[in-house]
This record gives sequence, structure tokens and C-alpha cells, in this order.
Amino acid sequence: MKILVVDDMPLMRHVLINMLRKLEFKDLIEATDGVQALQLLHQHTFDLVITDLHMPKMDGKSLLNRIRDDQQLQNTPVLMVTCEDNATEIKEIIAAKVSGFIIKPFSLNILAKQLKKIAELV
Repeated sequence: MKILVVDDMPLMRHVLINMLRKLEFKDLIEATDGVQALQLLHQHTFDLVITDLHMPKMDGKSLLNRIRDDQQLQNTPVLMVTCEDNATEIKEIIAAKVSGFIIKPFSLNILAKQLKKIAELV
């Protein structure tokens, strides 16, 4: 499974990539924001995008909307990772057809459960 990990914070990308490696995912690419992620999505085929919500240039919600509006990308599963606890914001992301949602901080077990749930949907 080829996974694109999108987060503006290098430490968070590092933590997430290490967790994914522990779960035996090896084909991992990083992006620092939604703009870079969109470029990579048009250059490569990914099986999953894991993105932070709050980022500069293009946030996770805008990235999700761009993915869902793009005929080539619209079926790509997107797992949103955030510390956001605003119910209105979360409802908007769910309405935008996010595939899964994880609230920071999270454990390896929570990540594994979300990835399993997404794999069952595909």
C-alpha cells in the first residue's frame, strides 16, 4: 500500500511514519502541506492519504475537497488527523466525505483500527 503522509510539522510526520512502519507499511511518501500533496497526487498513484487538518498554504479540509472534486483522485481514501475538537468543523469534514478521522494524540492501536476500517471500505 502506497501512503502519502501530509503534515507541516516534521516531528508529526516522523511519528506517523514510524507508526506506519511498525504496522509494516513501507511505501511511504511525505508532503509538508496540501499544495505539495496535490502535486504528488498528480505525479503518483497513492492507496491512502493521511493528512493533518491545520496546515499553511492549503489545509487538510481544502486538500480533501480538491481530492473529492478531482475525477482521477476522488476515490482515494483520506484519513484526517487533527487536534480539532470543534463539532462544527468535524461535521464539515465528515460531510466532505473523509474516509476516517483520528484525534491527536493517538496510539498505534487507534491508527491500526482506522487503517483496517478504511481497508474494508475500499
